[in-house]
Amino acid sequence: MAKLTQEMKDLVAAQQCFVATVNPDGTPNLGPKRSTRVLDDEHLAYNEVTGKQTWSNIQNGSTVAIAVVDREKMKGFRFVGVPEVVTSGELYEQAVAAAQKRPGMAPPKAVVKIKVEKIFTLGVPGAGEEIT
Repeated sequence: MAKLTQEMKDLVAAQQCFVATVNPDGTPNLGPKRSTRVLDDEHLAYNEVTGKQTWSNIQNGSTVAIAVVDREKMKGFRFVGVPEVVTSGELYEQAVAAAQKRPGMAPPKAVVKIKVEKIFTLGVPGAGEEIT
């Protein structure tokens, strides 16, 4: 079972995360998700606001990979997992409330909660190695 370390949590909190999904034709889709955050030792989440290709891919059953890197430290991680779409309940209501506090921020269509199943290093040394 994959567990996020404090180092991983800190990196997600401090750096831009990018979410990858798979398009219906098998090509990759990649986009920044500014709202990516750690929920606990096994879950990440982001607010789905745009409702474009990443959203469509998740609704069509794509798994996700989330990459985060600190270029200065040459340290990073790729988290791979299964997304869950959350459109009601406490997690969703917290996301809506947070969006309302930020001028110009649209409310999320959903919160995408990812159960992290695998973690890979994107740093030096060992880039691409799975962390067990």
